[in-house]
Amino acid sequence: MPISDQDESREKLIQQMRDLINRDPEALQELTSKSETRQPLDGDVASPEKEDPNPAPEVLNLTPTRPVVDARGVQAPITPIPRHGDVRPASVLSSGPRPHRVSISVTRAPGGAAASPDADVPAEQEGKVGKVGKVGKVKGLWDRVGGVAFTFAVLIHLVIFIVGAFWIFKIIREPEKKVDFMPPGGGGGERGAQYQVQQKRRAQITPTTNVKRVFAEGATATYAIPEQGDNFGEMSALSSLSGGGMAGGLGGSGSGGGFGAGHGTGSGLGNGMGTGKLFGLIPATMRKRCSKDDRLSRLKENGGTPACEEAVLKGLRWLKANQQSDGSWGGEFKPAMTGLALLAYFGHCETPVSEEFGDSCMRGIVYLVNLGMRNDGRLAENSATNHWCYEHAIATYALAEAFTFCKELKVDVPNLTQVTEKAGQFIIENQNLNGGWGYLYAKDAVSPTDVSVSGWQIQALKACSHTSIKFRGMNSCITKALKYINECQHESGGFGYNAGKGSAVGGYHTLTGVGMLCNQMWDKGNRQEVRKGAKYLLENTKFDYNTEFSDLYGHYYESQAMMQRGGEDWTKYNALFRDQVLNNQDADGSWKPPGGGRAIRGAGTEFFSIPVYRTCLCTLMLEVYYRFLSTGGASRHVGI
Repeated sequence: MPISDQDESREKLIQQMRDLINRDPEALQELTSKSETRQPLDGDVASPEKEDPNPAPEVLNLTPTRPVVDARGVQAPITPIPRHGDVRPASVLSSGPRPHRVSISVTRAPGGAAASPDADVPAEQEGKVGKVGKVGKVKGLWDRVGGVAFTFAVLIHLVIFIVGAFWIFKIIREPEKKVDFMPPGGGGGERGAQYQVQQKRRAQITPTTNVKRVFAEGATATYAIPEQGDNFGEMSALSSLSGGGMAGGLGGSGSGGGFGAGHGTGSGLGNGMGTGKLFGLIPATMRKRCSKDDRLSRLKENGGTPACEEAVLKGLRWLKANQQSDGSWGGEFKPAMTGLALLAYFGHCETPVSEEFGDSCMRGIVYLVNLGMRNDGRLAENSATNHWCYEHAIATYALAEAFTFCKELKVDVPNLTQVTEKAGQFIIENQNLNGGWGYLYAKDAVSPTDVSVSGWQIQALKACSHTSIKFRGMNSCITKALKYINECQHESGGFGYNAGKGSAVGGYHTLTGVGMLCNQMWDKGNRQEVRKGAKYLLENTKFDYNTEFSDLYGHYYESQAMMQRGGEDWTKYNALFRDQVLNNQDADGSWKPPGGGRAIRGAGTEFFSIPVYRTCLCTLMLEVYYRFLSTGGASRHVGI
């Protein structure tokens, strides 16, 4: 047969076999059942087959048995015929010389079924191939529907969700709940369960740089310090200031029994026995000042007289009458003067809800808050002057106490928290390397520091520690600060301006009270430094208002430190200072300049010419009887 005919016949045969394999395996089985093996073509070599009782499955063999030589005598390469499922370029199937002879054999697989072209692949491997094929189809579908982009979008949203959750739970603070104020009179318990009068009172302010005002909506009654007869006991978890233990209400007569008698004009009903929480979260050492009965009792127990209370009220009324229109006090050093005036208010428990001093108190707070907002937490009119470190610390001290009272009283002062936090944190972060503080808050080792500047920073941080605000580095800061303070104690027991032996003024260490009080404030009242300081004071301090021995600044500290000592130490010191302060108050409530025209033994005495300054210092000295609890000198826990 001519080669061309053979090629044509072979090509047809191959094509038939492909179609059968691809489309109809059953037809292939029928074809092979008629003839197990084709008739050999010319040139094939027949080989007898032996019968095998267990023949192995065979696969379709479409490979030429010998090479093809074209008309030019060139041998064509042997090209395997693709099996079912192979993917080959069309050019491979159609180009080049055709294979000459093809051996085709199909053997039945066990069980009578025709073997597939891939019958030589084990069943296990064939299953794996099938799984791979399914995975490929799924992947292809995934790619067609944009699976990669979808996955990327899911990841981005997941990251945003995690960041948002962190922001909500870690950074955003839960807003403080605002509750209504209810007028006193009648009813016990925290809210006075049987009140008939339930008027609302809200203290609202709008602090801005231009306008500062305080107003109340729908308020027909105000809080007042409990009248004599209210007795809250030994700092109980706080007597029913919001219940029957308050004075007054509206209308007819009324009384209620919280922990206090609660007599006053009010239409309140009932004899409630609950305990209120008006000052419940205020540190126990501060709460005693908030009951007039307690105040007068402690005044008497600690060696004060009714005249002391009268002098304090006169001083506070003078401060109220001499407040500036912007809420500040003083013509110069206004942040410091405003801070001292507020501390004098708070020392008598006069807060933004006080009947007589509430408006004045709030305006002072707002002034400092506005100042802090303008200066990123720095409480000074001019931070380029040396003394602004005093202004900032005193104002921070006052704002921290304001925060404590306002939080408990549910008085919302916008930005108070933010400014208090920034101001306190600034003090911590600008401590000098030696543990103290100096002018301009210089931090390098060569800049001078002193006990006077450091004392105000330590007092301010103690007030900050009473708040619910978390200050970073507070503990380590105070540890270094007290170490610095105690290093400034002279071998005699007195504390000077610095560690130098020549830091005494007129032979007297005028800051001995500062060193003692700083230790006492931070639970170190039983240290030997405090005992030595107390001994030094009793032997060396003097107070004569109209002579050179009238250092009001030194006695502001000494009065607090000796009150904390208690016992015989306090008794002796109280006899020295009390009447000197009482007897030199002017009729208008302010205090006259000390010294009697002489140079005063002390430092910073030039500031005594400022009426607000000396009036605040004297008022705070007379509040010492009840402002803080006494530690009695030996207790490890301080009452400040």
